[in-house]
Amino acid sequence: MQVGNPDRRLDAATLRDWAHTAVGDLITHTDEINQLNVFPVADSDTGTNMLFTMRSALAEANTEAASGEVARVAAALSSGALHGARGNSGVILSQILRGLADVTAAEEGTADPTVVDAALLGAGLRHGVELVITSMGGREVPGTIVSVLQAAAAAVEQCAARGAALAVAVTAATDAAAAALEKTTEQLDVLAQAGVVDAGGRGLLVLLDALRSTITGQAPVRPVYQPSPRPRSAEAVTEQPAPQFEVMYLLGECAPEDTEALRERLTQLGESVAIATSGVVGGYSVHVHTDDAGAAVEAGLAFGRPRRIQISALAGATGLPPGSWARERAVLAVVDGEGAQELFDSEGACVLRPDAHSADPTMMVTAQQLLRAVVDTGAAQVMLLPNGYVAAEELVAGCTAAIGWGIDVVPVPTGSMVQGLSALAVHDPGRPVVDDGYTMARVAGTTRHGSVRVATEQALTWAGTCRPGDGLGIAGDEVLIVAGDVGTAAIGLIDLLLAAGGELVTVLIGAESDGLEGDVVDVLAKHVHDRHPGIELAAYVTGHRGDVLLIGVE
Repeated sequence: MQVGNPDRRLDAATLRDWAHTAVGDLITHTDEINQLNVFPVADSDTGTNMLFTMRSALAEANTEAASGEVARVAAALSSGALHGARGNSGVILSQILRGLADVTAAEEGTADPTVVDAALLGAGLRHGVELVITSMGGREVPGTIVSVLQAAAAAVEQCAARGAALAVAVTAATDAAAAALEKTTEQLDVLAQAGVVDAGGRGLLVLLDALRSTITGQAPVRPVYQPSPRPRSAEAVTEQPAPQFEVMYLLGECAPEDTEALRERLTQLGESVAIATSGVVGGYSVHVHTDDAGAAVEAGLAFGRPRRIQISALAGATGLPPGSWARERAVLAVVDGEGAQELFDSEGACVLRPDAHSADPTMMVTAQQLLRAVVDTGAAQVMLLPNGYVAAEELVAGCTAAIGWGIDVVPVPTGSMVQGLSALAVHDPGRPVVDDGYTMARVAGTTRHGSVRVATEQALTWAGTCRPGDGLGIAGDEVLIVAGDVGTAAIGLIDLLLAAGGELVTVLIGAESDGLEGDVVDVLAKHVHDRHPGIELAAYVTGHRGDVLLIGVE
């Protein structure tokens, strides 16, 4: 590695060296940058996000260690930054790197495509400005990282126009960026009130200084930028609550003409919207601060295929450290019926219901709905009770997607709401998640269950021929009891379920009970008391569709 050479060329090796130096310098300045972070959200993570994004860029560039083509290394830095982008500042950094990648790619085939000179660097920075502004919807906010980037780009362009050497141009860029950074305090009210320069702009200056030291061998000395809050005036505007979540994902298979519709939808849901192109057809990086993380992901699903989804609680909104969730663990139960929702909610579970407005009693939950509900729990760990309302393929798809976002989802195999109640009863958030999931699954598995419904047509069953209006006792998808009414069928089913023993019979009464709730419960309670002494019966009106009764024994 060349050190102290003012004429060092910015070739592929030097570009990788710069990325390595930039990561080291960001580590040194991360705390300083984080303390400056008040815009757009005071979540104290701009330095951390730029560091993680640059680390990802360096890791990708290192895969091109043997390449002598500057365009390939620049493309790797851009790709790595986009795929590893953290936060709004990470998305912006990815676009700055893409600016250099695009212009070096366009120069391939020229006389010396292996070197970036002052003209090419200026073009790359200027293109980066354009890409960053485009990612933010074409809206430039003075006093942000964009102002610092524009100053650096203009300085390099002026040097290139005079035929200056790269080292001179890079030095001019850092001086202009530092001057622009000082001005940001007066360009944004929120920065002026906090007495800070823009955190993203400070991070960019670290990157430019790293380039200067890589090219010239001399690192400029900068002051430590610290907050210097000013007294609030009597006319100070009341602060609005910050959004709760930061949502990011890569969006594939999205048509370019759909990006503005996506941006409009995300703007309705929150703020700090950024949609950055990856340079690949249909590929974008999406960022938004919002209170409705699930809806932000759904917006992406409407226009393409989201992946690498990251959902983080914003510290300024929740008081939690950046990157954490609103709570550690939650139980999500899929249930049907108003009464069921109230019952599971009273036991501390989050609830997802199949489409309550559908006339179809077999309505199932989709992977997209499941994914949305998992995210909306706000928990890092989710114990999922499907309760027979999620098809296997939808369950796998929804859980896999959620796990890919960093949510630890544990699906508990509950085939009925009665099994779900049994599992919920032993849930203990104080246990390790694996232990909690195993205990809930074991109890659910030992809860024998069945249902009672009314026959709608004549048919041949395992228990004989049924006729319209008969009560059917069903377990394991087979009709085991055929009786003249619902009560008699329920008694027969309870006797079968209790044949292997039990301590508690749970009966959930559905919407098709036709006002028989009291009569049925009285009949079943008397039967259990008389025929199965010592066994308790608990009944709840859940209002579920389809089966008249759901019965469980544990």
